[in-house]
Amino acid sequence: MKVKGLRWWVIALIALATVINYIDRQALVVLWPSISEDLYPDKTVDERKEIYALISVVFMFSYAFGQSIFGKIFDKVGTRIGFVLSIGFWSISTALHALATGVLSFAIFRSLLGISEAGNWPGAAKGNAEWFPATERAFAQGLFNSGAAIGGIVAIPTIAFLTIYFSWQMIFIIIGLIGLLWLIPWLIIVKAPPKNHPWLTELEKNYILAGQEEVEDNNKVSTEYNPSVRELLSRKQSWGVIIASAAIDPIWWLFVFWIPQYLSEVYNMDIKSIGIYGWVPYVGAMLGAWFGGLLAQNRLKAGWNVDKTRKIVITLGCVIMLPSLLALSNPGSPMAAVLIMAAVLFGFQTAIGNVQTLPSDLFGKKTVGTLSGFSGTAAKLTGAGLIALVPILTVGGNYAPAFIIGAILAAIVLASVWILIPKIETLKSEK
Repeated sequence: MKVKGLRWWVIALIALATVINYIDRQALVVLWPSISEDLYPDKTVDERKEIYALISVVFMFSYAFGQSIFGKIFDKVGTRIGFVLSIGFWSISTALHALATGVLSFAIFRSLLGISEAGNWPGAAKGNAEWFPATERAFAQGLFNSGAAIGGIVAIPTIAFLTIYFSWQMIFIIIGLIGLLWLIPWLIIVKAPPKNHPWLTELEKNYILAGQEEVEDNNKVSTEYNPSVRELLSRKQSWGVIIASAAIDPIWWLFVFWIPQYLSEVYNMDIKSIGIYGWVPYVGAMLGAWFGGLLAQNRLKAGWNVDKTRKIVITLGCVIMLPSLLALSNPGSPMAAVLIMAAVLFGFQTAIGNVQTLPSDLFGKKTVGTLSGFSGTAAKLTGAGLIALVPILTVGGNYAPAFIIGAILAAIVLASVWILIPKIETLKSEK
């Protein structure tokens, strides 16, 4: 049996995994204002924010740790088994949240969730590098990244709706089961890499392999540049990727973790009202993911080189984020606030898909997962740092300092890409 366009089925499944990933992690984010009142009725809003930040930082540190672990795991066992391990463990971890009774138990289950959910990102980068030619990678990455946005769009109103019929414990169990069901089509469709997949047509196989930087066969030795970890970290281009990731990612996490709390604290919304407003920013994220990927693909097919394409699209995304983040210091109405947030996340997703393709632009396929893992770890550590600062920065409900820091981070992304990566191209050994 041959399936036309099989690579699009693969990226669709990875995007669906990302939707599930975000539904799982967003459950606590949406439910926390209600859960915290039940668990900590004697504490103030700022004290509950501190508890929430602590639990979230535990998640982020675990997530950072998991990025490097799963980067190596995916390079070792491959995309197929790597995703089975990642989504299988994170689905079980989500269901275990139903047993949480306080800070310690929530922290333990969030830690397990963070480590296992982290595999989704280096796995997606590796799957993209395996299944797509260079000209389509940014668009494929955009489709995958749109899964995160769609997860946000779906999660907030869905979880708010589920609270009408189910306890918060049962909600965690229900969404944990969804991830386990995803494993069935994944194991059926992703039988092998493109080179050996029995369902891939010869036309599509040749198109994928011819569009990659190195085509290997049984009689040819690869000339891809796959350096050791020490050599990888000695290249300034690697640090350009790592620093850009570390600067841009906290902007995303600022909104992922704090949109419901922001709406609750600043505009006195309950969970049902948050369900009405809270999904709007993620529409901007979804459109940005598609726009950034399509723009990069269009420019590459128009004859732009990878260096010009990546830098222009990343710059455009950052230029959109900068004024939007500053505008959030005094947005006015709740509708204005969520629309400006949508603009921020549109710019973020326009840029991030092209930042995430940089490892595959610079190094061979056997190194993509490793560099993606390192950059992901750095990104989650800086994200954890900003999350930990939010309760301090926003005492009394003033979120302006947090948004100003986000604008500064967008400027750092630009500097790291333009200065540390003079030309985005396939690197060769300096030896």
